[in-house]
Amino acid sequence: MGGTPVAARLRPLAFLFLLLVEVALLDSGSLVGAVAFAATAAAGSALAACSLIAARLAPAVPPTRVRTAIRDRERRTAFLPQRDPDARGRTRPRAPGRLLLTAA
Repeated sequence: MGGTPVAARLRPLAFLFLLLVEVALLDSGSLVGAVAFAATAAAGSALAACSLIAARLAPAVPPTRVRTAIRDRERRTAFLPQRDPDARGRTRPRAPGRLLLTAA
């Protein structure tokens, strides 16, 4: 679509608009349907424009702030001990037993 003229791009949209207006007029048999259709289209386009403006005005969060937030969340997270005591590199916990005699 990059090389096509603007008129060729707008032709299907114009056809769709005329078809919708004709259906709105024939369906209700009066001008009330056309006014309701126009009001709905205006409200929809206003909502789309407002959401686009709000999305563009939202401040960008710098990456350093994101890293800091992740680091802070990591520090707040409770530590859960590993569930496998026989995992590689871990010493086996000693069983409770008698106290060892020490030299006095």
